[in-house]
Amino acid sequence: MPLRPLALLPALALMLTGPLQAAPDPADWEAVLEEARGQTVYWNAWAGDSRTNRYLEWVARQLAERHGLEMVHVKLDDTGTAVSRVLAEKAAGNRDDGSIDLIWINGENFAAMREADLLFGPFAEQLPNFALTHPEHNPEVVTDFTLPTEGFESPWGKAQITFYYDSEEIGDSEEIGDSHELGRDGATVEEPPRSIEALLAWAETNPGRFTYPRIPDFTGSTFLKQVLIALADDPAALYAPVAESDFAAVTAPLWEYLDALHPHLWRSGRQFPATGPELRRLMGDGELSLAFTFYPSEPAAAVADLELPESVRSYVLDEGTLGNLHFVAIPFNSPRKAGALVVANFLLSPEAQAHKQDLAVWGDRTVLDVARLPEADRERFVLDDENPAMLPADALEKTLPEPHPSWMTALQDAWRERYVGR
Repeated sequence: MPLRPLALLPALALMLTGPLQAAPDPADWEAVLEEARGQTVYWNAWAGDSRTNRYLEWVARQLAERHGLEMVHVKLDDTGTAVSRVLAEKAAGNRDDGSIDLIWINGENFAAMREADLLFGPFAEQLPNFALTHPEHNPEVVTDFTLPTEGFESPWGKAQITFYYDSEEIGDSEEIGDSHELGRDGATVEEPPRSIEALLAWAETNPGRFTYPRIPDFTGSTFLKQVLIALADDPAALYAPVAESDFAAVTAPLWEYLDALHPHLWRSGRQFPATGPELRRLMGDGELSLAFTFYPSEPAAAVADLELPESVRSYVLDEGTLGNLHFVAIPFNSPRKAGALVVANFLLSPEAQAHKQDLAVWGDRTVLDVARLPEADRERFVLDDENPAMLPADALEKTLPEPHPSWMTALQDAWRERYVGR
């Protein structure tokens, strides 16, 4: 999910006067449902992928049928735009008639909005369906980029870096038994790289067959963090605010790595795809042999949709890959908070979570604790293990936690200063 952080936020918003309108109480859910009926909820959400958009269209239909409310997907290229709008409304004194009711958010944007007191809450733990996440067993549902969510955002999806490759061009020696057979274009078949260091060596041997999305795209920025975690002398520094570290010293291995990698990327690193979906299209067009996504089921879903060849396979790095959850939050000045609460709760229902995980729909993995659901609901979440591009069920057990949100902005700024215009 590409979420660009807000580059600058004032330390303190303008002091405002005047009472806020009475907020709905999630603890009185019947009253929330009654108030929500007839409301139009404006959900600002990234719209860069057709599967995501189709899922949100389904959500809108379900909400209309079940709860008599209209959900409008306000399509964004950059979530920072919505954050800026809420900040501007607060500065203008708009305390109870905001234009945004719900935001798809995580990480650095959540940190920025909390710092500027732009969010309604706490509310998440009071949603009837939140208990299905079992936070006592799954602390990631109440943590966002090292920061406790404190009920100011509700989880609704799970992401983790997943690599995928064309097995007709890159063979896995464990599968084909010989890492020196020939691919469909006559090129030497090699085992897919299983570490960040091996990725550089692979790119040098296979120039032009790998790349990453242009910064500040969220997927591209996550790749920078994956590399830095793997190469940093002291990865622990990444889990504290960036101001507490020597940024130049900590990130030096990253820039050395990228300087070596870029000449061997697609178009020699002089141009980058704009987004993760564009990266997937390059794979589908045969311009790349190796790519990655932040949605583990995306390659399998794309194979099912005939966007990628059946020869595509997925895997994660041996040392693990970076993962996080994505959330929804309600701005402090939403005039339709009841409707927003109903949307957030529906997103956590077993039906909505299972539909989202369906490869024919989106393939985004659930935040619910499936093992603790009733048997009838557990059956909804059985993965399609017949799809050869699907990861094994236990492949995502080694998840690397996200660094402190301040590192994302600092890395993006440093990347653009170093590479834009070259």
